[in-house]
Amino acid sequence: MSLPKTLAEDVARNLVMVARLIDEDPEEAYAYARIALRLASRVAAVREAAGFAAYATQKYAEALAEFRASRRMTGSVDLWPVMADCERGLGRPERAMAMAGEPEVQKLDKAGQVEMRLVAAGARRDMGQIDAAIVTLQSPELASNSVQPWTPRLRYAYADALLEAGREDEAREWFGKALAADKDGCTDASDRLAALDGVEFVDVLGDDETAEEDAAAEVASRDLDHEGDVREDADLDDEQSEQDQQNGDQDGSGDGSVRA
Repeated sequence: MSLPKTLAEDVARNLVMVARLIDEDPEEAYAYARIALRLASRVAAVREAAGFAAYATQKYAEALAEFRASRRMTGSVDLWPVMADCERGLGRPERAMAMAGEPEVQKLDKAGQVEMRLVAAGARRDMGQIDAAIVTLQSPELASNSVQPWTPRLRYAYADALLEAGREDEAREWFGKALAADKDGCTDASDRLAALDGVEFVDVLGDDETAEEDAAAEVASRDLDHEGDVREDADLDDEQSEQDQQNGDQDGSGDGSVRA
């Protein structure tokens, strides 16, 4: 569907903001997506962007509706895995599993099929079927030494499932493999490995700040003590002066003279 030039530019600006903010500020991205949706609800790309913005803010029912609308407009199956994951988000893992067995999965490219496998394994775990989740993740893509964009997440999901099943040694091995493939830092595999090895990270900067605060408090305390001592000495001086004045008044009261 084509839009008038001015309207198309307005929609495009909002979609750019959605793409820019969806990772760092999903709520703000969602707000821009709603604006684009009001402007051009019959454009498939707008419905898809609105779906991802809703998905990022865990509005799964809304995301699913937008993804379905986009799919109706385009006929594409590319959104099938994320639609299934929305079903998981809505607490319906059995529907996600049913989608994993639909013919649409065979039409996905390799990345889409791996994504669908991750969703299916997650659905198995949602239903408490941890051993089935492990089997679901076992695939040629997992066994391959070739590193693809999906490799870190696939290995990480497998390691995490192994750990839940109590297979700690195998989990450690696969967290290591996930870390080796994760050049962009899309997982926290290094932290998971450290936790398994009992390594505890210390916030050195935080400790330094605490030490500085303690030192400042100590200095302030000394200053207050010193100020109290000064005030005490001044009070004693004032008291002594008052006493001297009283003595002088008593000595001079008989003859009206003032002592030199």
